[in-house]
Amino acid sequence: MVEARVPLGRLYHESTKITWSGVPADQGVPRPVMPPPFREYAGPRVPLPPAVYQGLTLEEALRRRRSVRQYAPRPLTLAELGQLCFAAQGVTGQYRDRYLRTAPSAGALYPFELYPVVHRVEGLEPGVYHYNLQDHSLTVLDVGDFRQALWRAGLEQEVLAEAGVVFVLAAVVDRVRFKYGERGWRYVYMEAGHISQNIYLQATSLGLGSVAVGAFFDDEIHRLVGMDGQEETAIYLHAVGAL
Repeated sequence: MVEARVPLGRLYHESTKITWSGVPADQGVPRPVMPPPFREYAGPRVPLPPAVYQGLTLEEALRRRRSVRQYAPRPLTLAELGQLCFAAQGVTGQYRDRYLRTAPSAGALYPFELYPVVHRVEGLEPGVYHYNLQDHSLTVLDVGDFRQALWRAGLEQEVLAEAGVVFVLAAVVDRVRFKYGERGWRYVYMEAGHISQNIYLQATSLGLGSVAVGAFFDDEIHRLVGMDGQEETAIYLHAVGAL
């Protein structure tokens, strides 16, 4: 009699449970070396307007928040883009050598990098950018119209081509694995949700529409942004546009 195969997701969940003997998946697996805390790219930098601390109350933003998939053709402003980047990964303080951010992170290890793929933002060429949290700026990675490529990589979801900007949330997982082992993958997925909710609430406060997208061809997103999918991998997409 052939035994039923355990689904891979269930196998991972069972293998990364914390027990008094440790995490089963960590037995005999060496921990990686801790990577640098953030990425820095060579290339032109675009300063972003400083973040502001005004808008809807938290309670009102929570009440109004919805997933919005249709947008007006108006471009976003550079200030709106900067505020969204700040909400996702902005620096709110410092503890020793660590930059504390707007979203919580296991062990304050912050595995995520933020890549805005810009379609329509005033004063900014369409293209792929990287958010530099240290000085609240963008580094230009590639210039061009990536609406068709992003639409195709996102299973032909129109929202990814119609948005003013699509944020690619990418994780350097070893920033977490070096301390938490294989259970660290759980913390990465949790953190993606924290960041995405920040983007949702900030977009709502700015009078913009947004939606998180989890269905995409991973390797096509990796090629579009320029990551290897191993050391750094795409976890989540988040589209934002005008209403």
